[in-house]
Amino acid sequence: MEITRKAYAKINLGLDVLGKRDDGYHLVKMIMQNVDIYDTLTFKKTNDGKVSLLANDESIPVDDSNLICKVAKQLQDRYGITDGAQIELVKRIPVAAGMAGGSTDGAAAYRALNELWGIGASDKELCELAVKLGADIPYCIMGGTALSEGIGEVLTPIEGKAKYHLVVAKPDIMVSTGWVYTELDSTEIERHPDIDAIKAAIEDGDVKRMCSEIHNVLEPVTTEKHGVIKEIEKVLEDNGAVKAFMTGSGPTVFAIFDDENKAAEGFEAVKKSGLARQFFLTKPIDPAQV
Repeated sequence: MEITRKAYAKINLGLDVLGKRDDGYHLVKMIMQNVDIYDTLTFKKTNDGKVSLLANDESIPVDDSNLICKVAKQLQDRYGITDGAQIELVKRIPVAAGMAGGSTDGAAAYRALNELWGIGASDKELCELAVKLGADIPYCIMGGTALSEGIGEVLTPIEGKAKYHLVVAKPDIMVSTGWVYTELDSTEIERHPDIDAIKAAIEDGDVKRMCSEIHNVLEPVTTEKHGVIKEIEKVLEDNGAVKAFMTGSGPTVFAIFDDENKAAEGFEAVKKSGLARQFFLTKPIDPAQV
């Protein structure tokens, strides 16, 4: 038996941090949105109980430290599974980019292995297991457009009517999420986004209003150390973007365009700038409707 899954990346249409729990997790309020950039995972059932992982990118660990392998082990232990799996990962989502590349691969593993091994768990059950391994994984299991609260596990679907095009660009730097949050804890947040206003603009299909409200409280922390992020945003905004933002803890930038031709021009401009190593011309997506 063989199953293939696409694991879609995400961007944050606004990210706020409201506090910190005693266990170190931060309380957030943000809007998550899948984009049409994805990894591909193929799962083959084996009867030896072993889980093996191959990846097309040598920088990806393929041992038990990989989230995909952790998901498989958790499911085997939780449901008494004696079957194994051979898993192949084709990586396209930028690594350490603020786009949930690891979390979305983990989410794909939950859904595929649930089917491959005949577990029959509901998405709700999978999400309850998933939050123990990563706060972004429950969203990646659900997908689409969603309000994310708590530590990221309290999810409310949003019916998005906003139509727009995206350019995504990642500079050739790596950013530690842990470092960004530690730095944030030592500073005062000067501006909190109105996440409810962003949600309302998305529901109304008002792209310009949505862009005027979007803000990521992590961006000032990351851009203070990595000025290239602001340089990329300026190139995109100078070449037709309604607005450009950093996603997650960075360093990836996404720019929102209200016209497909403008987006193509923005893509070419950032490509020629030499400021980014990876770039994509893409769009928002709901995996459930693909």
